[in-house]
Amino acid sequence: MHIIQEIKELKKKKNAVILAHCYQPVEVDEVADFVGDSFYLSQMAAKTDADIIVFAGVHFMAQSAKLLNPNKKVLLPNEKSGCFMADMIDVPALKEFKAKNPDIPVVCYINSTAEVKAECDICCTSSNAVKIVKSLNVPKVLFVPDTYLGKWVEKQLGNVEVITFNGYCPTHLRIRVVDIENARKLYPKAKILAHPECHHEVCKIVDFVGSTKEIMEYAEKSEDKEFIIATEKGVVDRLNRDSLLNNTGKSFRLIKEDIICQNMKWNTLEDIKNCLINEKYEINVDTSVFDKAKRTIQRMLEVK
Repeated sequence: MHIIQEIKELKKKKNAVILAHCYQPVEVDEVADFVGDSFYLSQMAAKTDADIIVFAGVHFMAQSAKLLNPNKKVLLPNEKSGCFMADMIDVPALKEFKAKNPDIPVVCYINSTAEVKAECDICCTSSNAVKIVKSLNVPKVLFVPDTYLGKWVEKQLGNVEVITFNGYCPTHLRIRVVDIENARKLYPKAKILAHPECHHEVCKIVDFVGSTKEIMEYAEKSEDKEFIIATEKGVVDRLNRDSLLNNTGKSFRLIKEDIICQNMKWNTLEDIKNCLINEKYEINVDTSVFDKAKRTIQRMLEVK
Protein backbone atom coordinates (compact mmCIF):
# COMPACT_ATOMS: atom_id res chain seq x y z
CA MET A 1 0.00 0.00 0.00
CA HIS A 2 1.26 3.49 -0.83
CA ILE A 3 2.49 5.38 2.25
CA ILE A 4 0.10 8.30 1.65
CA GLN A 5 -2.89 5.96 1.72
CA GLU A 6 -1.50 4.23 4.83
CA ILE A 7 -1.24 7.57 6.64
CA LYS A 8 -4.75 8.57 5.62
CA GLU A 9 -6.14 5.30 6.95
CA LEU A 10 -4.20 5.68 10.21
CA LYS A 11 -5.57 9.22 10.60
CA LYS A 12 -9.10 7.97 10.20
CA LYS A 13 -8.59 5.00 12.52
CA LYS A 14 -7.06 7.13 15.29
CA ASN A 15 -9.13 10.30 14.76
CA ALA A 16 -5.95 12.28 14.11
CA VAL A 17 -5.37 15.60 12.38
CA ILE A 18 -2.09 16.59 10.69
CA LEU A 19 -0.92 20.21 10.77
CA ALA A 20 1.96 21.11 8.43
CA HIS A 21 4.03 24.29 8.31
CA CYS A 22 4.88 25.88 4.94
CA TYR A 23 8.59 25.12 5.45
CA GLN A 24 8.00 21.35 5.62
CA PRO A 25 8.98 19.07 2.72
CA VAL A 26 6.27 19.70 0.12
CA GLU A 27 5.19 16.05 -0.06
CA VAL A 28 3.89 16.32 3.54
CA ASP A 29 1.00 18.39 2.14
CA GLU A 30 -0.36 15.16 0.57
CA VAL A 31 -1.42 13.94 4.02
CA ALA A 32 -1.90 17.23 5.90
CA ASP A 33 -5.33 18.51 6.91
CA PHE A 34 -4.10 22.08 7.32
CA VAL A 35 -1.02 23.75 5.80
CA GLY A 36 0.04 27.26 6.72
CA ASP A 37 2.12 29.59 8.85
CA SER A 38 2.44 29.55 12.64
CA PHE A 39 -0.56 31.81 13.27
CA TYR A 40 -2.96 29.83 11.08
CA LEU A 41 -1.78 26.52 12.54
CA SER A 42 -2.20 27.88 16.08
CA GLN A 43 -5.81 28.70 15.24
CA MET A 44 -6.39 25.22 13.78
CA ALA A 45 -4.78 23.55 16.80
CA ALA A 46 -7.12 25.44 19.13
CA LYS A 47 -10.22 24.47 17.15
CA THR A 48 -9.68 20.81 16.31
CA ASP A 49 -11.81 18.08 17.88
CA ALA A 50 -9.42 15.30 16.79
CA ASP A 51 -8.02 13.03 19.52
CA ILE A 52 -4.47 13.28 18.18
CA ILE A 53 -2.66 16.29 16.69
CA VAL A 54 0.36 15.41 14.57
CA PHE A 55 2.40 18.57 14.09
CA ALA A 56 4.66 18.43 11.05
CA GLY A 57 6.76 21.37 12.14
CA VAL A 58 9.23 22.00 14.95
CA HIS A 59 9.13 21.56 18.71
CA PHE A 60 7.84 24.99 19.74
CA MET A 61 4.91 24.63 17.31
CA ALA A 62 3.89 21.30 18.80
CA GLN A 63 4.20 22.82 22.28
CA SER A 64 1.88 25.65 21.24
CA ALA A 65 -0.68 23.12 19.98
CA LYS A 66 -0.55 21.34 23.34
CA LEU A 67 -1.02 24.62 25.20
CA LEU A 68 -4.04 25.50 23.11
CA ASN A 69 -5.66 22.06 23.24
CA PRO A 70 -4.35 20.40 26.42
CA ASN A 71 -6.68 17.41 26.34
CA LYS A 72 -5.34 16.24 22.98
CA LYS A 73 -2.35 14.00 22.42
CA VAL A 74 0.18 16.07 20.45
CA LEU A 75 2.86 14.25 18.47
CA LEU A 76 6.01 15.54 16.77
CA PRO A 77 6.99 13.12 13.96
CA ASN A 78 10.74 13.57 14.44
CA GLU A 79 12.21 14.46 17.82
CA LYS A 80 15.18 16.24 16.17
CA SER A 81 12.90 19.02 14.90
CA GLY A 82 14.03 21.94 17.02
CA CYS A 83 14.52 25.64 16.29
CA PHE A 84 17.86 27.45 16.45
CA MET A 85 16.17 30.78 17.19
CA ALA A 86 14.09 29.35 20.03
CA ASP A 87 17.27 27.87 21.53
CA MET A 88 18.91 31.31 21.66
CA ILE A 89 16.88 32.40 24.68
CA ASP A 90 16.12 30.64 27.95
CA VAL A 91 14.43 31.80 31.16
CA PRO A 92 17.60 33.11 32.92
CA ALA A 93 18.56 35.14 29.82
CA LEU A 94 15.02 36.49 29.54
CA LYS A 95 14.92 37.47 33.21
CA GLU A 96 18.24 39.29 32.83
CA PHE A 97 16.89 41.12 29.75
CA LYS A 98 13.76 42.14 31.67
CA ALA A 99 15.80 43.27 34.70
CA LYS A 100 17.81 45.64 32.48
CA ASN A 101 14.55 47.05 31.08
CA PRO A 102 12.07 46.99 33.98
CA ASP A 103 8.34 47.65 33.82
CA ILE A 104 8.08 47.24 30.03
CA PRO A 105 5.68 44.66 28.54
CA VAL A 106 7.31 41.70 26.81
CA VAL A 107 6.15 40.50 23.41
CA CYS A 108 7.27 36.97 22.66
CA TYR A 109 7.64 35.64 19.12
CA ILE A 110 5.98 32.24 18.84
CA ASN A 111 9.42 30.84 17.92
CA SER A 112 10.22 30.20 21.59
CA THR A 113 9.75 27.58 24.28
CA ALA A 114 6.75 27.35 26.59
CA GLU A 115 9.04 28.23 29.50
CA VAL A 116 10.00 31.51 27.82
CA LYS A 117 6.40 32.24 26.81
CA ALA A 118 5.37 31.87 30.47
CA GLU A 119 7.62 34.81 31.38
CA CYS A 120 6.14 37.11 28.71
CA ASP A 121 2.97 39.18 28.41
CA ILE A 122 1.72 38.30 24.95
CA CYS A 123 2.77 36.14 22.02
CA CYS A 124 2.93 37.05 18.32
CA THR A 125 3.75 35.53 14.94
CA SER A 126 5.30 37.23 11.94
CA SER A 127 1.77 37.55 10.50
CA ASN A 128 0.45 39.62 13.39
CA ALA A 129 3.52 41.09 15.15
CA VAL A 130 2.70 44.68 14.12
CA LYS A 131 -0.92 44.33 15.22
CA ILE A 132 0.06 42.75 18.56
CA VAL A 133 2.60 45.43 19.48
CA LYS A 134 0.17 48.16 18.45
CA SER A 135 -2.61 46.60 20.55
CA LEU A 136 -0.59 47.11 23.74
CA ASN A 137 -0.83 50.89 23.27
CA VAL A 138 2.45 51.61 25.06
CA PRO A 139 5.51 53.70 24.10
CA LYS A 140 8.01 50.84 24.61
CA VAL A 141 7.99 47.06 24.37
CA LEU A 142 10.57 44.34 24.85
CA PHE A 143 10.64 41.85 21.99
CA VAL A 144 12.11 38.33 22.17
CA PRO A 145 13.90 36.48 20.72
CA ASP A 146 14.20 37.81 17.13
CA THR A 147 15.87 41.20 16.87
CA TYR A 148 15.14 41.51 13.14
CA LEU A 149 11.40 40.95 13.35
CA GLY A 150 11.27 43.26 16.38
CA LYS A 151 13.07 46.10 14.61
CA TRP A 152 10.96 45.60 11.49
CA VAL A 153 7.85 46.05 13.66
CA GLU A 154 9.35 49.22 15.15
CA LYS A 155 9.86 50.64 11.66
CA GLN A 156 6.29 49.81 10.60
CA LEU A 157 4.75 51.51 13.63
CA GLY A 158 7.04 54.50 13.91
CA ASN A 159 5.80 55.53 17.36
CA VAL A 160 6.81 52.57 19.54
CA GLU A 161 10.33 51.82 20.71
CA VAL A 162 10.98 48.10 20.33
CA ILE A 163 13.87 46.93 22.49
CA THR A 164 14.99 43.58 21.11
CA PHE A 165 16.79 40.53 22.41
CA ASN A 166 19.71 39.54 20.20
CA GLY A 167 18.22 36.38 18.68
CA TYR A 168 17.88 35.61 14.98
CA CYS A 169 17.04 32.97 12.38
CA PRO A 170 20.27 31.54 10.92
CA THR A 171 18.46 30.51 7.72
CA HIS A 172 17.11 33.99 6.97
CA LEU A 173 20.39 35.68 7.91
CA ARG A 174 22.12 33.79 5.10
CA ILE A 175 20.26 36.17 2.77
CA ARG A 176 22.48 39.21 2.25
CA VAL A 177 22.15 42.52 0.41
CA VAL A 178 24.47 41.27 -2.33
CA ASP A 179 22.06 38.39 -3.00
CA ILE A 180 19.24 40.86 -3.62
CA GLU A 181 21.47 42.99 -5.85
CA ASN A 182 22.54 39.93 -7.88
CA ALA A 183 18.92 38.81 -8.27
CA ARG A 184 17.96 42.27 -9.57
CA LYS A 185 20.66 42.04 -12.25
CA LEU A 186 19.76 38.49 -13.30
CA TYR A 187 15.98 38.89 -13.18
CA PRO A 188 15.20 42.62 -13.58
CA LYS A 189 11.46 42.01 -14.09
CA ALA A 190 11.04 39.85 -11.00
CA LYS A 191 9.41 41.06 -7.80
CA ILE A 192 11.50 40.17 -4.73
CA LEU A 193 9.53 39.09 -1.66
CA ALA A 194 11.21 38.67 1.76
CA HIS A 195 10.39 37.57 5.29
CA PRO A 196 10.83 40.09 8.17
CA GLU A 197 13.27 37.68 9.87
CA CYS A 198 15.75 38.79 7.18
CA HIS A 199 18.38 41.41 7.98
CA HIS A 200 16.87 44.92 8.01
CA GLU A 201 19.21 46.02 5.20
CA VAL A 202 17.69 43.26 3.04
CA CYS A 203 14.14 44.28 3.96
CA LYS A 204 14.88 47.87 2.88
CA ILE A 205 15.58 46.97 -0.73
CA VAL A 206 13.04 44.26 -1.62
CA ASP A 207 9.60 44.83 -3.16
CA PHE A 208 7.54 43.29 -0.35
CA VAL A 209 8.13 42.12 3.23
CA GLY A 210 5.71 39.74 4.91
CA SER A 211 5.14 36.48 6.73
CA THR A 212 5.09 33.18 4.84
CA LYS A 213 1.32 33.48 4.47
CA GLU A 214 1.53 37.11 3.34
CA ILE A 215 4.25 36.30 0.80
CA MET A 216 2.12 33.53 -0.68
CA GLU A 217 -0.97 35.74 -0.78
CA TYR A 218 0.95 38.59 -2.42
CA ALA A 219 2.29 36.24 -5.10
CA GLU A 220 -1.16 34.78 -5.74
CA LYS A 221 -2.86 38.17 -6.14
CA SER A 222 -0.07 39.92 -8.05
CA GLU A 223 -0.34 40.41 -11.80
CA ASP A 224 3.43 39.95 -12.08
CA LYS A 225 4.68 36.64 -13.46
CA GLU A 226 8.20 36.40 -12.08
CA PHE A 227 9.22 36.31 -8.43
CA ILE A 228 12.32 35.88 -6.31
CA ILE A 229 11.50 34.49 -2.84
CA ALA A 230 13.73 35.45 0.09
CA THR A 231 12.53 32.97 2.68
CA GLU A 232 12.74 29.22 3.29
CA LYS A 233 12.66 26.87 0.28
CA GLY A 234 9.36 25.25 1.30
CA VAL A 235 7.49 28.42 0.32
CA VAL A 236 9.01 28.37 -3.19
CA ASP A 237 8.18 24.67 -3.61
CA ARG A 238 4.53 25.30 -2.76
CA LEU A 239 4.24 28.41 -4.92
CA ASN A 240 5.66 26.59 -7.95
CA ARG A 241 3.43 23.56 -7.33
CA ASP A 242 0.32 25.73 -7.08
CA SER A 243 1.29 27.77 -10.13
CA LEU A 244 1.62 24.58 -12.16
CA LEU A 245 -1.65 23.15 -10.85
CA ASN A 246 -3.55 26.37 -11.56
CA ASN A 247 -1.74 27.15 -14.82
CA THR A 248 -0.97 30.72 -13.77
CA GLY A 249 2.24 31.03 -15.80
CA LYS A 250 4.03 32.41 -12.72
CA SER A 251 7.57 31.34 -11.85
CA PHE A 252 9.24 31.43 -8.45
CA ARG A 253 12.95 31.25 -7.68
CA LEU A 254 14.64 30.85 -4.31
CA ILE A 255 16.97 33.79 -3.64
CA LYS A 256 19.83 31.27 -3.33
CA GLU A 257 20.06 27.51 -2.96
CA ASP A 258 21.06 27.23 0.71
CA ILE A 259 17.98 28.94 2.18
CA ILE A 260 16.82 25.69 3.76
CA CYS A 261 15.97 25.15 7.43
CA GLN A 262 17.26 21.67 8.17
CA ASN A 263 15.15 21.44 11.33
CA MET A 264 12.01 22.01 9.26
CA LYS A 265 13.04 19.24 6.86
CA TRP A 266 13.45 16.47 9.43
CA ASN A 267 9.83 15.29 9.24
CA THR A 268 9.27 12.74 6.47
CA LEU A 269 6.18 10.79 5.40
CA GLU A 270 7.78 7.74 7.02
CA ASP A 271 8.16 9.67 10.30
CA ILE A 272 4.50 10.72 10.16
CA LYS A 273 3.38 7.14 9.54
CA ASN A 274 5.53 5.80 12.38
CA CYS A 275 4.42 8.48 14.83
CA LEU A 276 0.78 7.58 14.14
CA ILE A 277 1.44 3.85 14.55
CA ASN A 278 3.48 4.21 17.75
CA GLU A 279 1.97 7.50 18.98
CA LYS A 280 5.32 9.16 19.60
CA TYR A 281 7.04 11.57 20.10
CA GLU A 282 4.44 12.96 22.47
CA ILE A 283 4.77 16.62 23.48
CA ASN A 284 3.89 17.72 26.99
CA VAL A 285 4.37 21.03 28.80
CA ASP A 286 5.47 21.26 32.42
CA THR A 287 2.58 22.07 34.74
CA SER A 288 4.62 24.80 36.44
CA VAL A 289 4.54 26.95 33.28
CA PHE A 290 1.48 25.62 31.46
CA ASP A 291 -1.16 28.18 32.47
CA LYS A 292 1.07 31.23 32.05
CA ALA A 293 2.38 30.09 28.66
CA LYS A 294 -1.13 29.27 27.45
CA ARG A 295 -2.40 32.70 28.49
CA THR A 296 0.36 34.38 26.46
CA ILE A 297 -0.84 32.64 23.29
CA GLN A 298 -4.53 33.11 24.10
CA ARG A 299 -4.00 36.85 24.49
CA MET A 300 -2.56 36.88 20.99
CA LEU A 301 -5.55 35.01 19.55
CA GLU A 302 -7.93 37.43 21.27
CA VAL A 303 -6.49 40.50 19.51
CA LYS A 304 -8.81 41.48 16.67
